[in-house]
Amino acid sequence: MHSRLLVLLTAIALPSIAQAQNPDPADPFIWLEEVSSPRSMAWVEHQNEITTNRLEADPRYARNYNEALEIAGAKDRIPEPEFVHGEIYNFWEDPDHLRGIWRKTTLADYSSQQPHWTTVLDIDALNKAEGKSWVFKGAELLKPDETRCMIELSDGGEDAVVAREFDLDTGKFVDGGFTLPRGKHRIAWEDKDTLLIATDWTPGDLTSSGYPYIVKRLKRGQPLSAAAEVFRGRKDDGGYGVAPAVLHDGRGNSLAFIKRPLDTFRGEHYVLTERGVERLSIPAKADLVDLVEGRVILQLDEAWTIAGKTFAPGSVVQTELAATKASPSALRPALVWAPGPREALNGLSSTRDKLLIGVLDNVQGKAFVYTPSGEGWKHEPLQLPPNVSVSFAAADDKSNRAFINVSGFLSPTALWLADVDTGVLRTVKSLPPKFDASRETVEQFAAVSSDGTKIPYFVVHRKGATLDGSTPTLLTAYGGFQIAMTPHYSGAMGKLWLEQGGAYVLANIRGGGEFGPKWHEAGLGVKRQIIYDDFAAVAKDLFARKITSPRRLGIQGGSNGGLLMGVELTEHPEMWRAVVISVPLLDMIRISKIAAGASWQGEYGDVNTDPAVKAFWLKTSPYQNLRRGVDYPEPFIFTTTKDDRVGPQHARKFAARMEQMGLPFLYYENTEGGHGAGADLKQGARTTALTMTYLQEKLMD
Repeated sequence: MHSRLLVLLTAIALPSIAQAQNPDPADPFIWLEEVSSPRSMAWVEHQNEITTNRLEADPRYARNYNEALEIAGAKDRIPEPEFVHGEIYNFWEDPDHLRGIWRKTTLADYSSQQPHWTTVLDIDALNKAEGKSWVFKGAELLKPDETRCMIELSDGGEDAVVAREFDLDTGKFVDGGFTLPRGKHRIAWEDKDTLLIATDWTPGDLTSSGYPYIVKRLKRGQPLSAAAEVFRGRKDDGGYGVAPAVLHDGRGNSLAFIKRPLDTFRGEHYVLTERGVERLSIPAKADLVDLVEGRVILQLDEAWTIAGKTFAPGSVVQTELAATKASPSALRPALVWAPGPREALNGLSSTRDKLLIGVLDNVQGKAFVYTPSGEGWKHEPLQLPPNVSVSFAAADDKSNRAFINVSGFLSPTALWLADVDTGVLRTVKSLPPKFDASRETVEQFAAVSSDGTKIPYFVVHRKGATLDGSTPTLLTAYGGFQIAMTPHYSGAMGKLWLEQGGAYVLANIRGGGEFGPKWHEAGLGVKRQIIYDDFAAVAKDLFARKITSPRRLGIQGGSNGGLLMGVELTEHPEMWRAVVISVPLLDMIRISKIAAGASWQGEYGDVNTDPAVKAFWLKTSPYQNLRRGVDYPEPFIFTTTKDDRVGPQHARKFAARMEQMGLPFLYYENTEGGHGAGADLKQGARTTALTMTYLQEKLMD
């Protein structure tokens, strides 16, 4: 008997045995929500075998894997810098360091062609010594000293970490230092001997989303049990959990505060004063983001009317630090920056006494330097190339220097060092070309969505390509959480897709942040269908321009973008030949019961309390809307066992339902990697190779 048929028959037969334990008798695949059960993992192993046997047998797979690994592990990549303790730090992975090394050098040496690095922490060596599968998740740095940090290590790439104190002067973990067991910790240094920590202090001290809601102060030498409570949210809080934070500026000023999220986007802020914890009177959709020259910098995602002034959504405002501490409930904000009609905020950073503001202007990147002047600010643009994506790579609060990444679809990423005192910029690193871009061109078009709104999108394609619908095309978008999708350089996409004759399309659909908060809010909750209409409109515009056709069009997205792909598969199966659904959300009825799903109710609505939300998702959720007998394209569904954010359950159940209905699909689940492609370069390269082989098979054959 065919092995896939055997699994299908087993899946159909077993629910009747476990009916009494099934919380939803209409859902025969809830057993796949048990992430690591032997039954679930046997199903995963079986599906992985089918998929890898097929795709790895394609002669293109080996080439795709080797080229993906070579690009991902190339030693001529730009080492992303971080200003730490007077030096430049970088976390680096290559084929010799699969889990990576944290290393350092001087700024002068970093700027040279061949820097000389000193290893600070070798994760592969640590794994060997401890018999673990640690993945480096970053370091929470003690400010302003920068002599200590809390290293965060994840088992296999999951979001939960252990945290250990590390001495940057000695390059060793601190004997008897601060240590936190596995958890989704939120950590901030209050001073060199004090941590502010949100975690699960006792079993059950987590929200329904699995995040902490209690903040305590832990002094050096104390056991965790002796930590003193500072703030307590509520068990039914939404979002990503209560989090402490401490802002610092170049003068030595600081502001300690706690953010309590009410849902995905709304929250309350509390300032730690000498009088205790006091509520900050700012809008629910606002964030404290920086501290510059004694001025607290806030980002607004909703309008704020106060003292006769109204600040527009998407603006940047300031309050005076001394006044904020003295009277958090009686603020007097002032404007720093407000967006124009086609502008959106695209990043904030600061140096010793300057504020850096990144802006998207019709999805084109710009950057400005703001200098405090009296009660206001002076500002100057940084002279960067046009038609590129701009992001702040690192900024030094001990000087007025900052690294800026500049990238485009066909322009290899360049790292610029800016002296923001003088405005002088120089290129210190450039990524060598990873593919031949000389034959390609980039165009920006706009599609008209179902409500008449123009939706911009970029097309990267071969110069002089015949417009007859024959070009293999990959369309992608994200469409959620106010995340802006901008032009970027991808060596793997260029080498494995563009060089092979494919076109690449990036759609700036609603739900994202390309045009500020209103662009995002247009698709929240039950209004979300407009996001899916935007994406379909871009595809139809591609057809109308004869850039491609349904036979040659594939789509790809991950996480919230994976949900987008699932909806497009079920709503418009006739429009796509290939669909890549990565680390996705797909069961929107049980989302709050899976992994951290309850934390995103601010984005998707709450099906448990709002009948309108439940009605919307019953007719839209991909898992609930698969139908027998429909001619769906065969999707490639990818997830990871260690994903404790979205969880592999969505992908598993969707594939199992397709299997039950006799629908074609390919499924691959990496056993490590968290909410990403893999825990190391080889795992990531394999994911890339499987995906590209699938797309080439579907769209280029």
